[in-house]
Amino acid sequence: MDPVIELTSELIKIPSITPQDLDCQAILIKRLEQLGFTITKLPFGQTENFWAYYGNASPSFVFAGHTDVVSIGDINDWRFPPFDPTIDDACLYGRGVADMKGSLAAMIVATERFLHKYQTIKGGIGFMITSAEEGPAFEGTPIILDYLKNNNIKIDYCVVGEPTSTKTFGDTIKNGRRGSLTGALKVIGKQGHIAYPHLADNPIHPALAALATIVNLKWDNGNQDFQPTSLQISNINAGTGAGNVIPGTLEVLFNLRYSPEISAEQIKQTVHTHLDNAQLNYELEWTHFGMPYHTVDHDFLALCQSCIAQVTGERPSLSTSGGTSDARYIAEYCSKIVEFGPSNATIHQVNEHIATEELVKLADIYLLFLEKILL
Repeated sequence: MDPVIELTSELIKIPSITPQDLDCQAILIKRLEQLGFTITKLPFGQTENFWAYYGNASPSFVFAGHTDVVSIGDINDWRFPPFDPTIDDACLYGRGVADMKGSLAAMIVATERFLHKYQTIKGGIGFMITSAEEGPAFEGTPIILDYLKNNNIKIDYCVVGEPTSTKTFGDTIKNGRRGSLTGALKVIGKQGHIAYPHLADNPIHPALAALATIVNLKWDNGNQDFQPTSLQISNINAGTGAGNVIPGTLEVLFNLRYSPEISAEQIKQTVHTHLDNAQLNYELEWTHFGMPYHTVDHDFLALCQSCIAQVTGERPSLSTSGGTSDARYIAEYCSKIVEFGPSNATIHQVNEHIATEELVKLADIYLLFLEKILL
């Protein structure tokens, strides 16, 4: 069995549902220690984190990733047990195989091959690994970055192993992401009997117009690299369930994925203005999950595209679409950062799987990254 498939399978067997690690990192750390890496464990709360480094200070090339996975859903919907790695029709099945234990295995195997092949390198290799990317992310990569900042450890290049391929393996590199801002709105009225509306204050009615306004706002036009900002309502809740009771409150949860053409503060100010103009009695709590990031270093992006094309025969396109990742934190510390990994067609789904050939090729690509930057 190919060593990448073997290590991926070993990691899949561990049910590391976020933020649990359950010794996935112990497996990675053992392999890295055997190569001469210095390991710094950085646990925080329920989260396991570590920073590993080998070589000289600069240039530094860092692999970043996470050992945690999302829940399995209904186990009866799985073709094979989700934590029992199974190869079927040249595909490896298991929770986390694509997001992102396969990438972790490819990173480790590529690094082993690189250091076994070359005795002298001109910089250093780092690993930034967390078990909190799928859940309470603030307990993960930001903790590692705080350690790096406090110890004046710099990162020159970073590759995050998120599954980025869409139609074919190697067709997409993420060189940016939109920001993410969530609002939890509570509109306050007065509960009462539905037959006596003059004695109550229905919070739903005045809120509808205000919500329609902010939903239909054109926040910006985006730009050549980013989609326009979008507001989506994800949850609305009001009432007791009875048909004859006017509710006392209306609760709305919404999120904006926003481009660099607007700031989180501008969004907040605009939403508050429309709610105030509607004369609502409301409370609004904001959670900012991350600012947009955008890697524009042409030479680095071209290097990554060239390495991928050398293995796959296809030059990948650059993309800033999709959800958030830990790259949003790292980008504030490292300007040359991309996300690249296997196909994302089945991530967070039952029967998560990828072609075994992808994992083998992914290790080859990561090895090329190391060779191009550190030799």
